[in-house]
Amino acid sequence: MQVQRRFLPSTSLLSAFEASARLLSFTKAAQELSLTQSAISRKIKTLEAQLGVTLFSRDKQKIALTQAGESYLPDIRKALKLIAAASMTLRVNPDGGTLDLAILPTFGARWLAPQMAGFLAGNPGITINFTTRLKPFDFSMEQLDAAIHFGQPDWPGTGAAFLMNETVLPACSPAFLQKHRPKDAAALGRAPLIHLSSRPGAWAYWFRAHDTAIENITGMVFDQFETAAQAAKHGLGVALLPEFLMRRELANGELIPAINLPIQSPDAYYLVWPRRRANYPPLAAFRTWITSLAAA
Repeated sequence: MQVQRRFLPSTSLLSAFEASARLLSFTKAAQELSLTQSAISRKIKTLEAQLGVTLFSRDKQKIALTQAGESYLPDIRKALKLIAAASMTLRVNPDGGTLDLAILPTFGARWLAPQMAGFLAGNPGITINFTTRLKPFDFSMEQLDAAIHFGQPDWPGTGAAFLMNETVLPACSPAFLQKHRPKDAAALGRAPLIHLSSRPGAWAYWFRAHDTAIENITGMVFDQFETAAQAAKHGLGVALLPEFLMRRELANGELIPAINLPIQSPDAYYLVWPRRRANYPPLAAFRTWITSLAAA
């Protein structure tokens, strides 16, 4: 949809407004922008005429923002910063770009981050900015190009690329196992269990997979695998953990299977992106790389 020009003032007008609003002086704004005071005054009048709103009150040699100007300033300041950041990124990486990626914390720290040097070596012009998200969000409200998602490929308004399945197993500390020694799934249900808030049905699914009915599955709840694994390592209970994320602890014996009954999770890992960004070059490069890496 085409936006009317009156609602798209030039950056020179907006820069004059932002500087004048910040300094509360047309003269100081003129000095900052290397213009004359009269030029700044004309730009502000042009902007006010274009918007049909008075942005400044004038009292002799003093100016002040009107209520409309106060309301307008934050969004304009944010927009100018975004334009400046985009221009700087383009200047630094004219053949690359920036990929803003949401990651799951433990997946990002333990699986993705150690591999990133390979991507950056093959794509030296691309910069990746990471942010942590635990649950799906609205891409139209978040300035992100893609996200790592665990679940089903049903995120509204997105495209998705399958990355990998995961196998989870009940893990605990050696001391915990020595004390409880569960012989089957039913016995494990009577031991202290550690839950992940983002996967509230994980233990119920595990017990059903082993034909065991547990009426009340209780225990401690954590929001990340990292803290759940730490709790299990310190003997607080049994955590249902992805094997590929806990290889170090399983290899060195800090964590061991409470009972040797692993299962494949019903959900999987995906790279998802808003459909409008599907052909964005940094995303396309990252998608090709991560899907190949996960398949290997």
